[in-house]
Amino acid sequence: MTADVSGSGARTDGPTRRAGTWSEVFRQVPPRLLRLGALGGLLIALGGVGAGAVLRRDPLLTGTILNAVRYGHGRDLATAVVFAGVALMAYSWVRLGRMVRAGQVDGRGVVLAAAAWTAPLLIGPSLYSRDVYSYLAQGAVALHGFDPYTTGASVLPLSLGGNVASLWQDTPSPYGPLFLLVAKCVVAITGDNVIIGAVLMRLAVFSGLAMLAWAMPGLVRHLGGRTSVALWLTVANPFVIAVGIGGAHNDILMVGLMAVGVLMVLDGKHVRGIAVIALATAVKATAVLVIPFLIWVWVARMSGPARQRFFQACAVGGITFAGVFALSTIIAGVDLGWINVLQSQTPLLTWMSLPCAVAELLYHSVGRHIPGATYEGFLGFFRSVGVYVLAAVLVRQWWLARAGGVDAVRRAAIALLAASVLAPSVLPWYFTWALALAAAFAWKDKWLAIAAGFSVWMVLITLPDGTIVARWHYGSANPVVWWSYLAVTVLIGVWVGRSLLERRPVWALVRELRARSGKTDQPTRVVDQSTKVVEPSTKVVEPSTKVVEPPARVVEQAPPPDIEQAPPAVEADDVGEPDAAGQQRGSTGG
Repeated sequence: MTADVSGSGARTDGPTRRAGTWSEVFRQVPPRLLRLGALGGLLIALGGVGAGAVLRRDPLLTGTILNAVRYGHGRDLATAVVFAGVALMAYSWVRLGRMVRAGQVDGRGVVLAAAAWTAPLLIGPSLYSRDVYSYLAQGAVALHGFDPYTTGASVLPLSLGGNVASLWQDTPSPYGPLFLLVAKCVVAITGDNVIIGAVLMRLAVFSGLAMLAWAMPGLVRHLGGRTSVALWLTVANPFVIAVGIGGAHNDILMVGLMAVGVLMVLDGKHVRGIAVIALATAVKATAVLVIPFLIWVWVARMSGPARQRFFQACAVGGITFAGVFALSTIIAGVDLGWINVLQSQTPLLTWMSLPCAVAELLYHSVGRHIPGATYEGFLGFFRSVGVYVLAAVLVRQWWLARAGGVDAVRRAAIALLAASVLAPSVLPWYFTWALALAAAFAWKDKWLAIAAGFSVWMVLITLPDGTIVARWHYGSANPVVWWSYLAVTVLIGVWVGRSLLERRPVWALVRELRARSGKTDQPTRVVDQSTKVVEPSTKVVEPSTKVVEPPARVVEQAPPPDIEQAPPAVEADDVGEPDAAGQQRGSTGG
C-alpha cells in the first residue's frame, strides 16, 4: 500500500509503509533498481582505475597491458566508463526518489539501496580528489616523529609522499588530532602500501556515513521531516557516495559524528552530545560552528533566570568540549598547531566560493579594462568581503536562534551552508556539512528538486581526477570545450530536478498517446456489435409479445455502453498512487 504525498513531500493519508522484516524491505525496492545503481558504482570504480586520482606509479598496473588505461585514449575510455556509471547511479537515485515521495519505500529500503550502490566503491581507487594520499602522508609524518602541523609530505619517501598533489607537498596538516590519530593508525597497519592504506582510510570515512544513517531517524523525529526523504538526500545521494566516499573525504566522518552529537543534544543528553561534537571538531574544525547553537537548545530547557541559564550551559559545555578535545590531542601526540595552519592555508579557487565567483566574473568582464586593476587584487578584496559577510551571518543566525529548540538547529544548518558558500576556499564536498542537518527537516517539492539537481551537478563539475570545472578556466584547457561542458552540466542538473517531480516519464506518456490513437474507432465497433446482438432477439420474440415484452422493455431502457467514459488504457509501469493534484503518479519513476 502507498499513501498520498503532499506538496511538501509528506504523506497526507494512508498507513505508513513500514516493512516488518528485511525480506519485506528487499521487496520494497525493485531488484532492477538495485542492480542498476550497483552497476553504476562498479563502473565508476572500474573507470577510476584509469581516470581517477591514480597513483604516480601503480604497483598493480605498471608493466602490464592494463597500464594503458591511464594514458591517452585508454584514459579517455576510462573516463567515459566513469560517466556511464554516474549516469546509471543518478538515474537509479531519481527513480528511488520518486518512489520515496510516493511512500512506496521507507527508510530501510533507502539504506538497502545505498549499501548496494556504495559497496563497489569501498575497494575502488581514489576518485574526484587526491586528498586520501595527503591523509596517509600526514599520518606517516606523525608516525615517523615529525610534527604534522609544521612539516609537509615532502619529507617522506616517494611511495607515500610522491602521490600527494604538488600544491600540498610542503603544506602541514590542517586537520584535527583525532583524524591524525586515525591516519597514523592506518599507516602503522599498512606501511608503505598506498593501495591498502587508501582502502582502510575509506572504510574509516565510511563509518561516518553509517553514523549519519543511524542518527537520521532520530533527527527527523525532532526536526519534522521524513526518514526516507532524509536518507535519500544523504546516504543514497550520488554526490555523497561518488565524491564523498569515492574520494574518502574526512568531511563524511565529521558530519557523521556531528549528526550523532546533535541528536544526543536534542534527546536531552546535552553533555554527551557536546562531547561527541568535540570529537567531530577533532576531525575537522568546521563542526565547532554548531556548538553555539546547541547551547541555546540547552539553555531553553533549563530553569531559572535567563542569564544564569546561559552562563551555566556555556560553562559546562565549554569544560566538556575542552576536556574531550584536549584528551584527543594528548592521545594523538600532537599540539594545537593546526589552528595556525588553518589561518595560513593557501585558498583554492573555485566558483563554489561565492566571493571567488564574483571576483573572477567581474575581473574578466570589467576589471581587466580598468587601469591598475589586477586579478589578485580582485580576488583578495572579494575574499575579504566574504569573510566579513560570513562573520555577520554567523552572528545574526546565532542571535536569532536564542529561543532554542528546532529553530536553533535550523539556523545551525544555515550557518554551515553560509560557511560552505562564503569561505575563501570552497570544495564540492563542503556542502555535505549543511546537508547532514538540513535533510532532517520537511522539504517542499521545489527545494527537493533543487537539491537533487544540485547534487548531480556537483558530481559532474568534479572530474574523476579531481579537476573542478566551476571556474573561469583551467590551465591550457580549450575555453570552448570548458564552457560548453559547464553549460551541459547545468542543463543535466535542471533535468534531474524536473524528472524527480515529473508525474510520469515522457516515454510512458508517448505510449499512452499511441494506445489512444490506435483505439479511436473502438467505441463505434462496440456499439455496432451490441446492436447486432439485440436485433435477432427482437425478431424472435415478436410472435409471443406477452411473454417477452417485459424483457424487451428492459433491453430498451438499458443505456448503451458509453465507451468514452471508460478509463483509458494505462501501461503496467505507470500504475501508481495519485499525487497531490489528483494526477496519476508512476510507481517506478523515470
